[in-house]
Amino acid sequence: MQFNRLKRREFITLLGGTAVAWPLAARAQQTMPVIGLLDIRSPDADRLRAFRQGLKDTGYAERENVVIEYRSAENSPDLLREFAADLVRRQVAVIATAGGVAAAFAAKAATKTIPIVFVINDDPVRLGLVVSLARPGGNLTGINVVTGELAAKRLELLRELVPGAQRMAVLVNPTNAASAETTVRDLETVARALGMQIQFFNVSTIREIDAAFATFARERPDVLFAAGDPFLASRRVQLTQLAAFHRLPATYALRDYPEAGGLMSYGPNIADAFRQVGLYAGRILKGSKPADLPVVQSNKFELVVNAGTARMLGLAVPPTLLALADEVIE
Repeated sequence: MQFNRLKRREFITLLGGTAVAWPLAARAQQTMPVIGLLDIRSPDADRLRAFRQGLKDTGYAERENVVIEYRSAENSPDLLREFAADLVRRQVAVIATAGGVAAAFAAKAATKTIPIVFVINDDPVRLGLVVSLARPGGNLTGINVVTGELAAKRLELLRELVPGAQRMAVLVNPTNAASAETTVRDLETVARALGMQIQFFNVSTIREIDAAFATFARERPDVLFAAGDPFLASRRVQLTQLAAFHRLPATYALRDYPEAGGLMSYGPNIADAFRQVGLYAGRILKGSKPADLPVVQSNKFELVVNAGTARMLGLAVPPTLLALADEVIE
């Protein structure tokens, strides 16, 4: 809980200067380029800091020579589309999207001319966002954090921590169809190879998460796998607290979860991905075209283990897993 309080204070401090600058945005826009930052979730302090660092690395600093217009849809697809249209009406120079595929498609539907830099966790070519990774074409490019394709590795690591696990429950968000399909396909293959039984639960609301855990209380799966998904990430406190209450070992896609008390995570370094988005936004402001900027695929993956949660669950973290971990939270 102390960590969460610190994060909130840090976030308020981080946005404090931005809030003061908002009334000045109209005047600043007369001389400064404007970037629209479109996020389906609430803003995250660490990711905003990384985004600004990427901009800084290309010579741009907020309120000095660039303005950032923030739009956070709080997991509402309708608000996401409305905010994307609003940024287009404001004629921003670049739209940066966060929070997965939904934000990228909302921006894409709103404009065919304003450059868009996305960060998503699925194949942008298969989704039709870009023509190819090397030569995106059109007005979109960005970062692919490939959390879906890491599902098999995450399950293998969880099985190493809980070697006797036979029955696994999996949370997927059906509204994020492409990512959910990838997770289901990959997990079915690796679970079959490991001889595990697997059951999928569709959750896209807070109530559905509560209902899934009520089922877990009755059926007692051995382990839980939470798919990489923006909605689930926004509910990480709820998920990790429920998993702890039901004494259910769980694996997650991002380090945000073990930082909130979850057992373990394996996935991309999201802060680095947001720094890359800032870099690309800055390069576009300097004249680069999205069509010529290759889609960056994450190559920084991190294993984070919460040793305190493991002890609470009565699990001994194997030395081999500790040696692999990028961070162990005590």
